[in-house]
Amino acid sequence: MLNRPFREISNKLMKYNIYIGFICACAILLTSCSKPSDSTHSGTSRQIINIQNATSEQELKIGLSQYPSTLHPAIESMVAKYYALGMLSRPITSYDPDWNLVCNLCITLPTIENGQALLEKTPDGEDGIAVTFQLPEDAKWGDGQALTTADVLFAWQVGRNNQSGAINTELYRRTYALDVNNKHSFTLHINKVVYDYNHLGQFYPLPAHLEKAVFEENPYEYRHRTQYNAQPTNPGLWSGPYVLKEVAQGSYLRLEKNPYWYGKKPYFNEIELRAIENTAALEANLLSGTIDMIAGELGLTLDQALSFKKRHGDDYKVTFKPGLLYEHVEINLRNPILADKRVRQALMYALDRDLISQQLFSGMQPVANSSISPLGKNASNNIRTYPYNLSKANELLDQAGWNTFVDDVRVDAAGNSLRLEIMTTAGDKTRELVEQVMQNQLKKAGIDLRIKNESARVFFGQTTRERKFSGMAMFSWSMAPDNVPRTTLHSSEIPTQENNYAGQNYSGINIPELDTLIEQLEGELDARKRAPLWQAIQQIYVEELSVLPLYWRSNAYITPKWLKGLQPTGHLDPSTLRIEDWVRTE
Repeated sequence: MLNRPFREISNKLMKYNIYIGFICACAILLTSCSKPSDSTHSGTSRQIINIQNATSEQELKIGLSQYPSTLHPAIESMVAKYYALGMLSRPITSYDPDWNLVCNLCITLPTIENGQALLEKTPDGEDGIAVTFQLPEDAKWGDGQALTTADVLFAWQVGRNNQSGAINTELYRRTYALDVNNKHSFTLHINKVVYDYNHLGQFYPLPAHLEKAVFEENPYEYRHRTQYNAQPTNPGLWSGPYVLKEVAQGSYLRLEKNPYWYGKKPYFNEIELRAIENTAALEANLLSGTIDMIAGELGLTLDQALSFKKRHGDDYKVTFKPGLLYEHVEINLRNPILADKRVRQALMYALDRDLISQQLFSGMQPVANSSISPLGKNASNNIRTYPYNLSKANELLDQAGWNTFVDDVRVDAAGNSLRLEIMTTAGDKTRELVEQVMQNQLKKAGIDLRIKNESARVFFGQTTRERKFSGMAMFSWSMAPDNVPRTTLHSSEIPTQENNYAGQNYSGINIPELDTLIEQLEGELDARKRAPLWQAIQQIYVEELSVLPLYWRSNAYITPKWLKGLQPTGHLDPSTLRIEDWVRTE
């Protein structure tokens, strides 16, 4: 039995979803068969998609709950972008569905053991490492131009420029030199010994013949002027199994086979990615036949998928994949209320996350105690936890000076109310429900939580990246299996206007001891000696609580029974990186 806040909110959500699903289904049946408008949308994407001619046998239509804010491989971090890039481009390396590091755009994974990675001295006399990669000789861009080390060098130059706004800044910071050995071989020189020396998962070559002049003209404006934004259907931008054929901003991406793709030929001639940000409408579009499947990486939430399976499990394949998907709340440490660690700890004690997990997710999305998943090898049990304890929350808030109440809301000695704002992706009904539950739970501690949500494109494209959220921002990180948390926790990764908002440390965490531990962790080649470093990082993380852990998500893949070959990964690298294995079996 749900307690009253849960019951009231759940009933409202159920009625809303039923109403929206009914309206969407009716509207789909009544609309004409014209294509969606190609006009640019600045708000949420189209919620109801018109029925078109029946999907051909070699066409696949995929529904997503987000539309990517950019398709540039090196700029901005968004799951929707990487899902599309899995079909359009390939990083140098990635993790496979078995969580093994493998080559994507290289011949052999370089290691110290096979001699393709060598310990060396840097020009400053420090210990470093040189790593040599070999590109496939028949790799080409979608316009027929050869993909060579010139494109790798250009991508490295873009990442190294502190005005470009590139993500994964540490990769470029630590690789002080890149030697072009020939058209298909290059060597990265790393200025320190790091154990993930051969992982280039977010490093994509960029087509120098199309992009170099744009970049050199104005590096600071490059992120806005790049052809990935201005002319994304130029086939020369893409080197994967597919190229981009048509774009309706905020609505859909249509892909077609790349005639110059050097790898295994994909089965589907065309693939369409449709962004339907309202998840009830996403389900309605699936049931109407407008889309063939819903992406697991960005589709229905777990509770919706469980309900869908009960109702339609005989007609669709529903696969649940637990993984490295960390739902959490970023804290803006510039907020004077949240700058007090006692307040942050009180927030955790006032949230009944076990109840959220059990009542909303049937326990299938377990409470997160830190940012390191228990499914991985680096999790520690020797860390502080925050079980629900309202008395402890009240005690900490009293200590922090919030010990007077006005209209059931705490105030400090100056008369300031304990009022905070939380943001997440609008249209994600589960996140919006979690917000409402958090709002009710924190109210019991005298905290006034206000909800202000935005479309995913604005929330990820600007608000979080530029740290414009006033208090709290709820979303998930998708991680690699052995993910050094530098980009999210190291002080050098705080996005600022000066670095064009590069980096993913959105909370603004600046803890010297944590920086030192991350640097030591990176440089330790012995896995056994890394274990205590991982533990120390987690202990600081949960003590300081600059980020509030919520739960570990499971993805739900809803596919037609005729689709074979899709392998959920459970981590950062999407299932689309093996799109050439997807086939229709009917």
